[in-house]
Amino acid sequence: MRFGHVDINKQAKMGKLLNNQKVMAILRFLRPYALMVALLLVLRYTGALSYISEIGGTAVIKTGALDASVPDGTLKEKDFNYDFQVQDLSGNTIDFTQFKGKVVFLNLWATWCGPCRVEMPSIQELYSSLDTTQIKFVMLSIDNLENHEKVVKYVNDKKFTFPVYHQTLDYLPSQLQVKSIPTTFILGADGKIKAKKVGTTNFNTDEFKTYLRELTSVENTNVK
Repeated sequence: MRFGHVDINKQAKMGKLLNNQKVMAILRFLRPYALMVALLLVLRYTGALSYISEIGGTAVIKTGALDASVPDGTLKEKDFNYDFQVQDLSGNTIDFTQFKGKVVFLNLWATWCGPCRVEMPSIQELYSSLDTTQIKFVMLSIDNLENHEKVVKYVNDKKFTFPVYHQTLDYLPSQLQVKSIPTTFILGADGKIKAKKVGTTNFNTDEFKTYLRELTSVENTNVK
């Protein structure tokens, strides 16, 4: 076995390849894209990409363009699968069945998700303005469980007070195995999915608050 050697034949072939005008033209064409990909990779792995996304999204959300719309009743309601477990930030395992019979605001997010971070302040404001004995909030992080402390630090740093949970090592039902985050589900007290929102959304609107309050009132009446 030889170390630190140079294969002369391979070097010669490489030299001929680089002298080929067509090859050089292609390399010149691809160079800007290669630099762009390299920059995106650096931003992605340093966390800067999410930060840039957060700044841009925060500016847009202030315009009202991302305000939550109220479901128009055309959604075909499906039964939600409560048969799974989550962990709270103290590491306690929680059966999701404990949320049956309540209206639930269920949000899937992650610390590395810029669009998720954009909407979280609006969710905090929504949470602070509602009767949370009737409407339960579940901010479910899909970060790897090994990054649990990172989730805890992020929540504490931002001073969020809504309930945050972490997915366990077991599984999430197929309904929660979404293709993109943030994704938010509104669950009725009857156990059905009332609404599903995909993408950054400003939930702190009078219209959406009224929708949740009315849903709670109707659901509680129906359950009784």
